Amino acid sequence: MPIEIKNTRGYRVDAVKMVVYGIAGSGKSVLCSTAPNPIIISAEHGLLSLADKDIPYIEVKTLKDINDAFNLIKKSTEFQTICLDSVSEISEVLLSELKKEAKDARQAYGKLAESLGAMLRNFRNLPGKHIVMTAKRKSVEDEIAGTVEYMPSLPGRVLPESLPYIVDEVFVMKMALKKGAVVRTLQTQPDRQYTAKDRSGALLQFEEPDLTQIFNKIMEHSKK
Repeated sequence: MPIEIKNTRGYRVDAVKMVVYGIAGSGKSVLCSTAPNPIIISAEHGLLSLADKDIPYIEVKTLKDINDAFNLIKKSTEFQTICLDSVSEISEVLLSELKKEAKDARQAYGKLAESLGAMLRNFRNLPGKHIVMTAKRKSVEDEIAGTVEYMPSLPGRVLPESLPYIVDEVFVMKMALKKGAVVRTLQTQPDRQYTAKDRSGALLQFEEPDLTQIFNKIMEHSKK
């Protein structure tokens, strides 16, 4: 196949691929319910917050379960948004499975980085489907500088560093108490503490936690 030279002008996306991370109880699972026609792939028992919603989900406990879920969704035209809730829990379930098969822990972590990394890229590459990967938040302390940095939490060293590079959007789910009520927002831009990014250029630094609204803003901006 001959090499084709293309031009970035007019480059468009057919769907949004993102990572959203935050502390437990910040509202990541509920955020998935705001996406258009979602299905949730879950390895945790954290869906109680969605008990009043009508959202289909697939529970996964092994690597085979995840591959089967991927193959099922790949053929389906019913779902517009795929939510992996959460990749932190999914990776921990897979790591537990791999540790039983490996001779030592290093082999298990290496296999996890390889298999989970490939799986996440497979989901990201699904054409025409929004992909939302939620994750726990972890902190990294710099004792010399006296600073703390927050980022998505995954087992090992390779996966936490590579996850933000897999997608175009990385958001932090934040919540604060204002006038006696809990207010949640999505931080889309990085600062000295939080890893975040918005490659679309369509979003404010802080956005309302509504994925349908965010997807529309990014897709409309891509068309201009």
